[in-house]
Amino acid sequence: MSTSPRSAAVRRDWGHDETGCTILHIDMDAFFASCEIARHPELKGRPVIIGTGVRSVVSAASYEARPYGVNSAMPVATAKRLCPDGVFLPVDMAYYRSVSHRIFQLMSRITDRIERTSVDEVYMDVAGALRQWERPTAIGAWIRREVERRFHVTCSVGVAGNKLVAKLASTNAKPNGMLLVPVARQAEFVQMLPLRSLPGVGPSSAKRLEQWGVTTVAQLAAMSREDLTRATGSAIHANGLYLAARGLDERRVVPYTPEKSIGSEHTFDEDTDDPARVSGLLLRCADTVASTLRRKGLLARTVTVKLRFADLSYATKSFTMERPVNTASALYPQTIGLLERMLDMSPGSVSRGIRLPRPVRLAGASVSGLSDAATTPVQASFDDLLAEEPDDRGTDGKSDHGSADRREDATVRTAKTAKRMGQAEQALDSIRERFGNGAVRLGLRDS
Repeated sequence: MSTSPRSAAVRRDWGHDETGCTILHIDMDAFFASCEIARHPELKGRPVIIGTGVRSVVSAASYEARPYGVNSAMPVATAKRLCPDGVFLPVDMAYYRSVSHRIFQLMSRITDRIERTSVDEVYMDVAGALRQWERPTAIGAWIRREVERRFHVTCSVGVAGNKLVAKLASTNAKPNGMLLVPVARQAEFVQMLPLRSLPGVGPSSAKRLEQWGVTTVAQLAAMSREDLTRATGSAIHANGLYLAARGLDERRVVPYTPEKSIGSEHTFDEDTDDPARVSGLLLRCADTVASTLRRKGLLARTVTVKLRFADLSYATKSFTMERPVNTASALYPQTIGLLERMLDMSPGSVSRGIRLPRPVRLAGASVSGLSDAATTPVQASFDDLLAEEPDDRGTDGKSDHGSADRREDATVRTAKTAKRMGQAEQALDSIRERFGNGAVRLGLRDS
């Protein structure tokens, strides 16, 4: 469900020159709600809202619900107040993914140059299909027609010379429309859009640009790269905005996009400042993420903790580890450290049971910096080497040397514990594979 700003002024005929317009962006219209209406035709014409539960947020809403002010990410309680006669349904992600898979299979008849960006969005590079289809808009029209005929959902299509303009075009073609933007007019098209339409312009950057007198894309296009760098504080961000304001985008359609992150998050039944509840949830998230990493044969370098507070504001904090990992025993302590730093708590506060300074509504953990476990070189640490060494104690339990350093003994014990925990987590994977994910949970003691 797209909530990007749109402009009625750009939803018009921009001309019919399709030369170079080989990029299509296809975006399903209110996809989750449309899928539910497709399998429950009696709901057609009614405001359908996907999301249930007092603590949940709206995942999608049909276009009949939009006039009531219902949007995605809105608390369900608010949506019910705005639209008391709405039909509220639970999220059925397995069903939505199955419909999405069949729709994408349909598109693959045209070209294999397809980049899926989400369950309901896809880019297509149709340059190689034009010998058969002749015009990109003919492909877009066929996709719209067949998707509606076969799956009883609608989609909007943007046709342009690059990914940026194609996506902006599909957004402004909604619902159930198609918009062609000729290459020669892409700068004009982009500069008629609201500033917040551009990727990379969020509330914070929009406020900074406003301090420079920039409130429109046209004004943004008048700025030099140097001024944009000063305004944004980042040369990379400035270059992206400089190109976007001119309707330029150098990205190619990538048929396969490697997974960038893996995460898990949950909402509490009620806001809580109990450190045991929040740390327990972070442990569950770390366990889920680590299990997913191992199942997919991946390692991760960066761990991120996400919190949502009672006022629905978000906070995130990340930490990049020296070595890539795939165990909860390695991830969980990092999540607790991040939690404490995010809330300005002293180290060890959570394990001592000190209440959190702010009630938490949602907590989650994710990892990024992913790499293939089979091909990623991981240098053994000193602790790893210690864990591999045999115990040289005598039968009386004392060191043969008679004067082992106690701190070294503690380090050896810690290293061996970490090794055993890794082996234990792999054993849990086998149990879950056989009896289901909920069959067993990981428990870790505070060190």
